Amino acid sequence: MHVSLLGWLALIGVVGILLAVDLFFAHKHAEHISLREAAGWSVLWMAVGVGFGLVLLAVAGGAAAGDYWAGFLLEKALSLDNVFVIAVLLASFAVPARYKPDVLTFGIIGALILRAVFIVVGVTLLELFHPALYAMGALLVATGIKIAMSGDGGESFADGRLMRGVKRIMPGPLIGALLAVAMADVVFAIDSIPAVLAITTDTFIVFAANAFALLGLRALYFLLDGAAQRFEYLHFGLGTLLVFVGVKMLIEDLVHIPAGVSLGVIVATLGTSVAASLVLTGRRDRALT
Repeated sequence: MHVSLLGWLALIGVVGILLAVDLFFAHKHAEHISLREAAGWSVLWMAVGVGFGLVLLAVAGGAAAGDYWAGFLLEKALSLDNVFVIAVLLASFAVPARYKPDVLTFGIIGALILRAVFIVVGVTLLELFHPALYAMGALLVATGIKIAMSGDGGESFADGRLMRGVKRIMPGPLIGALLAVAMADVVFAIDSIPAVLAITTDTFIVFAANAFALLGLRALYFLLDGAAQRFEYLHFGLGTLLVFVGVKMLIEDLVHIPAGVSLGVIVATLGTSVAASLVLTGRRDRALT
């Protein structure tokens, strides 16, 4: 899809304004927001992200909108895992409540910058060296299997050798947490960008999908903080999605899977894993009471 410089400037401007609202005005100075407020903002940002697809539908047609929606939902799903890891890191480094919003702001801005860089690198690499497609696909399959089998809600990352080293050398919990979140951003950028590139290599759509998926992560954090156990089957869904898009990349030269099919698989997989988590954990909790 050809996008003019004006189109790019419009997208960056809109994302910048929305990001400022999200990070600096929506929950200004809030150490914690209520579950109702977090849910309301999360629904609003989800609607904004889906709504941008309607803009693409009107301007560029169904194919572009379908690619965007598939990429947006995939990145939103992966952002859930990102939120769980950040929650574990903040708890692991014992970050005081008053500093958590600042760490979250740093993490979200860092994630957006890193993903923008990785998008340019990833698209350029695929254009210059097509076999990189297979390396990315294999990486996604391996990562998906690992996520599906682990299901630790981020504990393995927080308790890993690298994070233990950060805790030893950093002078305070806040600095240590900032560094840890930055490292987590790198890890998730490495996973998420190849995943969305399996849907489309259109730079504009890939960037838009990532940018709108990252909006509302602060509200999502407060909504999901401490609730990782309620989504204990989500890792099966995330792992399955990464395996699916990895296989899609590996067979792209032989079989093209349409965006509509990818969108259906993403919605069905996420819906099933979330529903199973809520229903089964709810039954278990009732049985224990």
